[in-house]
Amino acid sequence: MIVNSLSLCYHNKLILAPMVRVGTLPMRLLALDYGADIVYCEELIDLKMLQCKRVVNEVLSTVDFVAPDDRVVFRTCEREQNKVVFQMGTSDAERALAVARLVENDVAGIDVNMGCPKEYSTKGGMGAALLSDPDKIEKILSTLVKGTHKPVTCKIRILPSLEDTLNLVKRIERTGISAIAVHGSGGSHDHIQQHLDIEDFRQATAASSVMVARAAMWNPSIFLKDGLRPLEEVMQKYIKYAVQYDNHYTNTKYCLCQMLREQLESPQGRLLHAAQSSQEICEAFGLGAFYEETIRELDARRADLLAKTPEAAEEPAEDTSGIIKMAIKFDRRAYPPQITPKMCLLEWCRREKLPQPVYETVQRPIDRMFCSVVTVAEQKYQSTLWDKSKKLAEQTAAIVCLRSQGLPEGRLGEESPSLNKRKREAPDQDPGGLRVQEPALPGEICKKPFVTLGSNENNLQEGC
Repeated sequence: MIVNSLSLCYHNKLILAPMVRVGTLPMRLLALDYGADIVYCEELIDLKMLQCKRVVNEVLSTVDFVAPDDRVVFRTCEREQNKVVFQMGTSDAERALAVARLVENDVAGIDVNMGCPKEYSTKGGMGAALLSDPDKIEKILSTLVKGTHKPVTCKIRILPSLEDTLNLVKRIERTGISAIAVHGSGGSHDHIQQHLDIEDFRQATAASSVMVARAAMWNPSIFLKDGLRPLEEVMQKYIKYAVQYDNHYTNTKYCLCQMLREQLESPQGRLLHAAQSSQEICEAFGLGAFYEETIRELDARRADLLAKTPEAAEEPAEDTSGIIKMAIKFDRRAYPPQITPKMCLLEWCRREKLPQPVYETVQRPIDRMFCSVVTVAEQKYQSTLWDKSKKLAEQTAAIVCLRSQGLPEGRLGEESPSLNKRKREAPDQDPGGLRVQEPALPGEICKKPFVTLGSNENNLQEGC
């Protein structure tokens, strides 16, 4: 192992392994709190990252890498800057270098995933598919080592024979990388149940450092020398980070389900399963007051930023005198799961033989909040309150239109039988499926159709 003493050192370390959907910012911060020395983000694909823009989020005090559909693909903060390793999925040296240069000022190291055996990674020649192409491995790693000032590592799986594995590792070592992680058979399930087991595992394998996946996913306090903390305490701490850093509730929910495991059928597990927002997750764990206080603090920061730069709070430069406005927010809990205001508005337009509603959405650059205007029968409707996502902003615009016309909007007790049969349109879900659009400039109006860039959040792959 080659170690650059002036950069991140991989000797004698406890490391949070890269895990799809698990290794987001809240989990990484929690692992650091409990004693992890290094934390890896989930594998992020080079093509996806190259579409992202680096954005400084002054409200959250984070650096965000944002896709063209405004979804945050990678979020980091100063707390982990010298500890977080960015793992990428790649099969091309030049793309890998472009990604490394995009993120290198905000992370401690760059890692190439050469171990994931799942089709979503290998079908693009990435992950474990690289193990059968040593020439490509050498080119990617050599290009990264020469082209970035951060330490470069890779994570591999053992090959069918010891001789082939050693030959590959020696070839990788000659590229000048700082460390190699080997995904052998894994240790969490059978060997690592508490902190002392990590050192036993290190001794048994003669490894320089130990990378922990499942045991850390189940309870991140595995890194704590004093022993595991109660799961309830760990989960509450995780939730607080998730709220403070605006983690998407679906990701928060997924990670909490991994921690609960066999307790998913408990009363608390059922509440978690039913939760459809960060607020509902907080309420399920007795953190409702914390959620409200944190949101107030974030809103106050946002208002302070807008007060300092009032031009950023201005609405689009157009005549708004003909727009019907109301101060409305969309509260998902007030609606049954299969109905949204947008669905009600669309159904009404169809019954009245009107053109379908057209939504125009603008994003405020300073705080990345959204405002949407819907046009129905040549009349425009808009909420005066800004929302955290484009989908929520569209829902509020639909509510303004429905209420101004005295129409049902689908609230509990108002649902129409004809709407119950229609597929629910989720108000604020993680996008899925790789679909590409040209990036919009900050403040540029986005008109329907508004396509999305897919998420990398496939099924959990331990240590991918």
